[in-house]
Parts: sequence; C-alpha cells; structure tokens
Amino acid sequence: MHISAFYRTFAAAVLAGAASLAVAADGYRVVHTYPHDPQAYTQGLIYEDGYLYESTGLNGRSSLRMVDLETGRVLQRAVVPVKYFAEGLTDWGSSLIQLTWQSHIAFVYDRFSFRLLHTFNYSGEGWGLTQDGKNLILSDGTATLRFFNPQTFREVRHIVVKDHGAQVTQLNELEFVRGEIYANVWHTDRIARISPVSGNVIGWIDLTGLLAPGQVSDPEAVLNGIAYDAARDRLFVTGKLWPRLFEIKIVPEAEKFVPAHHTK
Repeated sequence: MHISAFYRTFAAAVLAGAASLAVAADGYRVVHTYPHDPQAYTQGLIYEDGYLYESTGLNGRSSLRMVDLETGRVLQRAVVPVKYFAEGLTDWGSSLIQLTWQSHIAFVYDRFSFRLLHTFNYSGEGWGLTQDGKNLILSDGTATLRFFNPQTFREVRHIVVKDHGAQVTQLNELEFVRGEIYANVWHTDRIARISPVSGNVIGWIDLTGLLAPGQVSDPEAVLNGIAYDAARDRLFVTGKLWPRLFEIKIVPEAEKFVPAHHTK
C-alpha cells in the first residue's frame, strides 16, 4: 500500500500466510476492459449514478475524481492538499467521504460540486472505506475493520477478520457487495470476502493474471480498487497505476476446472 522496504517485506510474509490459509479460491472471467489513468495511484473506488468516483494517493498527487467509465476520462477533480496522502473513499447520501493515510482526518465533500463540506478525525491509519447502508466501514492495515456512525463519526463496533482462525491483515480497499465486505489484501492478487457480522472470511477471489505482464513496472502498481454497480450487478476492479479497469464475473472455484468428457 505505501512505499517503504519495510512494508514490502512485511507484505511478502502476509502473502505467504494468506496463500497457506486458503489455497482454494474463486476465479474470474473478464466481461469488459476499460481505459484507466496509468498515473492514478488508486486508493478508493466506487460506482454511483453511472460514474466512477476515485480517490488517488501519494503526497502531492492525491485527488478526488469523477471518471467516465467508458473512456476513463476525468470529468471532475478536486486536488487534495500536498501534506495529505489520500486513501479510501465511499459515498453517503449526497456526500463523498475520503480518508487520509496517517493524518487521522477524513474529508466530506458534496458529491455533485466536490465542495469540501467538513472534516472529521479518527484514530489510527486510514486505508480503505465502504458503507453498508447503516455504518461506514474502515480498514487500517490490521485485521480489524471498524464501523462508524455516519452522522456522529463515532466508532460503534468492530470485527476482527479471520480465515480458519488466523487473522488476515493488510486489508486495504473495501467494497460492500451483496451483503459481504470485499477487501483487497495489499500486495496480493486476492480479494477476501468477509462476513460483516462475524469477520470470518467467507471465501477468496483470485485475480492472478488479470493485468498482462509488462503493462506496469512499478512494484507498487498492485491490485487495489473495487467498485460495485448494484443496479446492474456489475463488479469492477483495477490497481494502482494500472492502465486498465476490468468488469469481471466471479467464477466459483468448483467451476474453474471442468473435466473433459471421455468417449470410447
């Protein structure tokens, strides 16, 4: 998620742990490919009213964007002050809420004008953000997901994400999909499907090979960005600095390998 040798080393260990916890995972089928700004360090992604809304990170490059899905063109942009490293993004009513990494502050914007309405503070780091229709759900790089009241911005509860009893850390960008929390696990090609009640991992989605080799060279250009179109049941994924955004369908693990029919 963030640029440092320490984090990369730690993430490698997390990847090895995640692989050992759940070897079996659902696969995917690409439905459509769309252009994506290869300079966008994607930290948060949502789909609302026919448009993508995206939060991009890095100090001096952080922004809030409204993006045309078909062309990848940025239709509207708000520049985040250089001292902030922007992170996760979600909508609430007519507002957009954007986290920052280590500044303990979130920005609340009018979704239509991108006018900054107000800010609120939270403890810990900010990584991913989504909402379940009742609460905001925040990831901070640990195995804990915290639920916040969207009116008071006070924490109301939390869950610890586990797969077969082992904690799953490095939870990054979040999306609420059909009653489950989808979470990118930083520096992996996997998305965890999480129960919002228990925190248990319901399943995994393996997106290995989604982006063709050689399309990015930056080691931080990792899978990150999940958006869901609930009206049309469409799932979109992308990554930091990726030149493509993908609409995908999940292929259940049991259907990935269909045995050939033998004839005499």
